[in-house]
Amino acid sequence: GDDNSGRKVITFSCCRMPPSHQLNHTRLLEYLKYTLDQYVENDYTVVYFHYGLKSLNKPSLKWLQTAYKEFDRKYVSKIFGLLFSFLLYMIFKSLLTISFSFSRYKKNLKALYVVHPTNFIKILWNIFKPLISHKFGKKITYLNYLSDLREHLKYDQLNIPQEVIRHDENLRGKQKGKLPPVVKVPPPRPPLPTQQFGVSLQYIKDKNKGELIPPVMKETVSYLKRKGLQVEGLFRRSASIQTIKDVQKLYNQGKSVNFDDYNDIHIPAVILKTFLRELPQPLLTFECYDHILGITSVESSLRVTRCKQIVQGLPEHNYVALKYLICFLHMVSQESIYNRMTASSLACVFGLNLIWPSKGTASLSALVPLNLFTELLIDFYMNIFNSRTVPGE
Repeated sequence: GDDNSGRKVITFSCCRMPPSHQLNHTRLLEYLKYTLDQYVENDYTVVYFHYGLKSLNKPSLKWLQTAYKEFDRKYVSKIFGLLFSFLLYMIFKSLLTISFSFSRYKKNLKALYVVHPTNFIKILWNIFKPLISHKFGKKITYLNYLSDLREHLKYDQLNIPQEVIRHDENLRGKQKGKLPPVVKVPPPRPPLPTQQFGVSLQYIKDKNKGELIPPVMKETVSYLKRKGLQVEGLFRRSASIQTIKDVQKLYNQGKSVNFDDYNDIHIPAVILKTFLRELPQPLLTFECYDHILGITSVESSLRVTRCKQIVQGLPEHNYVALKYLICFLHMVSQESIYNRMTASSLACVFGLNLIWPSKGTASLSALVPLNLFTELLIDFYMNIFNSRTVPGE
């Protein structure tokens, strides 16, 4: 899933760790590397569910040392120091070492949420905190209950184990000797006539004199075309959460937004991604999800043709908006010698902002076809979008 700033979220659940004697630690290490490899070059967030870590399933010190060497510090070894804090001596030694080097990778971890921490973890953290850089320490947040996560990320997107949910309910029950009262949630307010975020493309079109390109998309793309095409790491960086909320509020109230006022090229980039992510239905539509997953089973020479077939079947609004966006992303990829954002890099950023399943979240295995499909759209923009013309486009 994503957090409230649009950063990718990686979760780690201790209760899913099998007994150490049953676990192939080499494969676990390969899986961790594979997962992190997809995100460490961009801003990302880690959520660590501590419940379920027991003596039976704790990794050994030897394995942790091997993991530290294998990761070569690229993957922010400090995560492992906290995840397995019962074994802290070697880990905190690693923390201390990495605090002074490899900042390029270290800084991309923007937040680490530790859910259901024990008192022992908190005590150990306070003991070793003076050895850890202050900047990294500010990224760590302890959350006693699952509900606290809602303030920071899209809670409903997380795949939380039932064991963790039951543990959370037990903790709340013990807090007052009974389960907390059900909080009445007020009905959602109807959208404003000028609403831009969280409403359908049809709604935006009806409220904007039939315009097929949503104003947020048009203004952010236009601004980035003028001033952002050669910015290194465009779309990889996050921005101030409060600033993003302020800009969203201005758009939703129908007020003008001047991105020059913010002096940060990444703000319009994050706003564009946020707009796509908050659509009630993805730009590529739920109906296309299974078709897109099948792209890897298509022969390589026929994949562009298959992409074109899928795109041609989109509703009018979706097709026009997608064509407009992909045209821009194609332009960005053409400047990759400066911005380092190739079609593949852009696909990793935009894949899950363009398509997601109607229920739950995309699995790790789904990322490959989703990103491949997006990469093909960007690389072969002219071939895929050259035959369909929509009135008013």
